[in-house]
Amino acid sequence: MSELSITKYFPFMRMKITEQSVHGEKAESAMIRMAPDLRYRPLCHHCQSPAATVHSNGHNRFIRDLNMAKAQVWLQVEYRKVWCDNCDGARVEHLSFANASKRVTDRMAQYIYELCKMLTVHDVAEHLDLDPKTIKAIDKSFLQESFSRTDCHDLRVLAVDEIALRKGHNYMTVVMDYFSGRIVWMGEGRSIETLDKFFAEMTDKQKQGIEAVAMDMWEAFINRVKHHCPKSSIVFDFFHVVQAFGRVIDKVRRDEYIKANEQDRKVLKGSRYLLLKNEENLSEKQQYHLQDVLDLNSTLNALYVLKDYLKLVYYYSDRQKVKKILDNWCEMAGQIEHPSVTAFIKRLRFFEYGILNHADYPIGTSRLEGVNNKIKVIKRKAYGFHDSEYFALKVKQAFAA
Repeated sequence: MSELSITKYFPFMRMKITEQSVHGEKAESAMIRMAPDLRYRPLCHHCQSPAATVHSNGHNRFIRDLNMAKAQVWLQVEYRKVWCDNCDGARVEHLSFANASKRVTDRMAQYIYELCKMLTVHDVAEHLDLDPKTIKAIDKSFLQESFSRTDCHDLRVLAVDEIALRKGHNYMTVVMDYFSGRIVWMGEGRSIETLDKFFAEMTDKQKQGIEAVAMDMWEAFINRVKHHCPKSSIVFDFFHVVQAFGRVIDKVRRDEYIKANEQDRKVLKGSRYLLLKNEENLSEKQQYHLQDVLDLNSTLNALYVLKDYLKLVYYYSDRQKVKKILDNWCEMAGQIEHPSVTAFIKRLRFFEYGILNHADYPIGTSRLEGVNNKIKVIKRKAYGFHDSEYFALKVKQAFAA
């Protein structure tokens, strides 16, 4: 009598294999029929307590299991409905290897979850010949179990920024633990209400433990941090300050181009990125063109110098020295008579505290900007990124400490 058996491949409690069959010329699929092992008392699926009695027999369900070699394996599972005194009603019999609401075994679901860490939902669906919606639902259920709760313990320094979900100003706010790089929280929008939802998940003690928050000069973020964490230092990011001044330079450049004669316009044409880029990133030809622009227009020349001088504000850790540099910068910039420059100086003065705080906390959202680039890759790969909850869970998974 042969001792060959497949039962060891299906170590499922309270079930026994009754029949097996292989289908297709190249064994493309296999069907394993299983029935309850009557030696064991059935359990209620809802509370997993022993059932009082069997309510009805003969129910069948097809459940997908892990492939065996290249063959898809399907389980035809016979199960019972039982009467549970604890639940006071008829319930489906508990299966040790599959959830009553799923059409795949637990080990198949775990395999799908692991694949989704590396592949897109569509790739996994194609690999396993399953519906993408099924793959996404399984992946999301695992993610919800691991990452749905906001972990706010040991937070001291945060970085807050937003990422565009799609065109049309649809944003999600991202909160990162600055030191660990862990994405703590993500929420739709970038309004006051958005950050209120994040802080609502923190205790008063946790809020008091926040020492500093890096962000851009977005007033909704500033307002909520001041409200919830009044003792924390708000630090405005270097990149966003310089970027904002870059927009001022571009406005002045356009106005200077309009005022210029035909000959001078030829020199100013194509100079936008020359003025905004760092000199070391310019080609030799671009450097010559930039020099012609600066020699031609004294206003643009002054702004170009001010752009580099503005970076010194973030260079030093001495708060008094930073204050002096900022005062000098504003005084020099004030000599340029242009409404955009005047407005920028006024904005710098209004948010001066967040720039000076950088001397005490040399942080910024640049680290979060790097994270945002990776988030964009996740967004492109994610099936159904319109599901913002699923998208946020995938991001938290990718940047778990």
